[in-house]
Amino acid sequence: MNMQTKTALISGASRGLGLALAQRLAQAGWQLIINARGQQALTQAHQELEQWTTVTAISGDISQKAHRQALAVAARAAGGLDLLINNAGILGPSPQPALLNYPLDMLETVFRVNVVAQLGMLQAVADTLKPDARIINITSDAAVEPYAGWGGYGASKAAFEHLSAIFAAELADQLPNIRVYWVDPGDMRTQMHQEAFPGEDISDRPLPEASLPGFMALINGKLPNGRYQAQNFPVEVAA
Repeated sequence: MNMQTKTALISGASRGLGLALAQRLAQAGWQLIINARGQQALTQAHQELEQWTTVTAISGDISQKAHRQALAVAARAAGGLDLLINNAGILGPSPQPALLNYPLDMLETVFRVNVVAQLGMLQAVADTLKPDARIINITSDAAVEPYAGWGGYGASKAAFEHLSAIFAAELADQLPNIRVYWVDPGDMRTQMHQEAFPGEDISDRPLPEASLPGFMALINGKLPNGRYQAQNFPVEVAA
């Protein structure tokens, strides 16, 4: 790859929004480092994406320190990161239980993956971020809306959003050109969304591609740090 090639690390990139973002970036010539827990699905994604660009695929669980370190090694080998998308996460039990019935061991797992491991990713690759890099943390409207039955997932995403805001504030003085965004992608027709509504027809939800213009506006632009809704960008900004 030439010196002008940009590099992105996308976690949870074997399906859904992560794969859609990887496809869009690959088609635009970005070099990719991708992760997912499932080896087979990640291999399929790798094979598809490498028709457009150079791809490093590393399967594993981001809640494991050794796996995060392996992703950081790949980022250094690629010459550093222009973009980090923290997309990997878990829903928790399906169907979602009310908080009074929520298994506490599962709640700990949800927070470990959706909050603690996300900070672990930021810590692992911090020294690989280029001076004008973008960090995108994937969140949800469940982080700000009190949906009954979404207490575990929603609380973890609310914690992730506040973590993102503090991280952005702390980074602003040291590395002001690095932008930090926490982004609600909106309703999407994905496997995770289906698991949240088992047995229901979610075919009326848009595919992840509907959220891509908003994400690309953040990736390519110079919008200020903050929370954004990917499907609610002004047309002239998202174009």
